[in-house]
Amino acid sequence: MHAFRSGRRIACAAVHAIVALCGVTAAQAQQSPGYPTRPVTLIVPYAPGGTTDVVVRRFAAALQKSLGQSVVVENKPGGAGTMGALALRQARPDGYTLSMMPVTVFRQPFIQKTAFDPARDFTYLSRITGYTFGVVVRADSPWKSWPDFLAAARARPGNVSYGSPGQFSSPHITMIELTTRENLTVNHVPFKGDADCLNSLMGNHVQLCAAGSAAGTLVDAGKLRWLNLWTAQRSPRWPDAPTLRELGYDMVSNSPYGVAGPKGMDPQVVRILQDALRRAAEDPLHLAALKQQDQDLMYLDSAGYTRFAMQQIAQEKALVERLGIKAE
Repeated sequence: MHAFRSGRRIACAAVHAIVALCGVTAAQAQQSPGYPTRPVTLIVPYAPGGTTDVVVRRFAAALQKSLGQSVVVENKPGGAGTMGALALRQARPDGYTLSMMPVTVFRQPFIQKTAFDPARDFTYLSRITGYTFGVVVRADSPWKSWPDFLAAARARPGNVSYGSPGQFSSPHITMIELTTRENLTVNHVPFKGDADCLNSLMGNHVQLCAAGSAAGTLVDAGKLRWLNLWTAQRSPRWPDAPTLRELGYDMVSNSPYGVAGPKGMDPQVVRILQDALRRAAEDPLHLAALKQQDQDLMYLDSAGYTRFAMQQIAQEKALVERLGIKAE
């Protein structure tokens, strides 16, 4: 009888232990959102080595920490930065395919027919930052200033070539505005990103580049020189480079970008990503990358980024109509 009672006590204790264990597991299951359970792909719609790619790879490392899951960066250059948007149109809305969203995604549908509608086809998760753009020349260029370039372009209409990171990219659009105001005839050479443009400039295949701050390393090394920057104020990093406003143009061009997913994403997954993206944006690893590229943190949550996107779509439509630009 004693042995029977002892065995029953042991059995009961085992049952209680199993129940307690199951209770913990159930509680953990309730707390766990079930996302992410596998690697997340983050598309960079530009070539490797450019400004966006350099910053986003640091951002992806920070996002990997905040999500607790691997983040794979996939470059999809071309299409004026819209290849990521096109990929999202084909992706499942499960949170495992995301893309950086440059302003060109909001602009391109007004320039030519696209397979996406930026107002309806995406879930805007977080705005992250914006660029430092400007015009850069080789250090041995005879043009020491923006007026030097203007004088040379007027003296040799159609003989000066500049590069940009893509047809109808923000640098290209800003150069259209500048050259139109100055009534200049210059040749535009589109590339798939800043890296290709800058390599062409170093090879003297184009005379200047409208580029992002990926040019900064070469400027700091004394190989390139800014003729101007398109920021609101002079850059502490390059204090000798004048802004467009100082040169007489009431313009600032910084092309904010963020992260989006396909439309129809689960609201709980959106909340998880929004919080993880904020932590990644504020991570010292990412902030150091922004500082290195002379970019500012411009974080907005999902609701704020969605409002910004809708406002930007309207502004880009007006800009395209004002400049009268259409794809050939």
